[in-house]
Amino acid sequence: MNIIQKIQRVIHEIRENKDPMKLQDDWELIERLVMRVPVDRVRAEQACREKDVDTLDALLTALEAPPTRVESKPEHVEVTHEMRKALRAFRKRLKLVRLDDESRIGNRRLTGGSRSEIDAIVPPDGYSNDVWNSLVAAGLLKDTGQGFYTLPS
Repeated sequence: MNIIQKIQRVIHEIRENKDPMKLQDDWELIERLVMRVPVDRVRAEQACREKDVDTLDALLTALEAPPTRVESKPEHVEVTHEMRKALRAFRKRLKLVRLDDESRIGNRRLTGGSRSEIDAIVPPDGYSNDVWNSLVAAGLLKDTGQGFYTLPS
């Protein structure tokens, strides 16, 4: 049972239980558990303070099913010299990371011979996030989330 399932079980117990002593223990447990999951802390604290089960349930539902990214068509963005340099640096970094992964001794069957499965990396330092976002908008890179980018396939 993961922490989200535990919170949902306690929320169900709160809805079913009418004993004030048991409810107090359940709310204290909910308050401790909710602070461990990545939800809006202000709304979570307010829901615990006001003992609002519906708001907690909505926070958990949003956590379980995050909004999906809508893939948009690449806009026409003029590629600047700086963007070309950044893309060149990105490709070089990706190539070196893959080469480093493939050359590891002991991580592969028979110590090598298989291709690296690395397809996304954190972009090189030295260029602002605006440059990387412009490359994504131009369709030259793909944002995979959490600060990682990959070449479009």
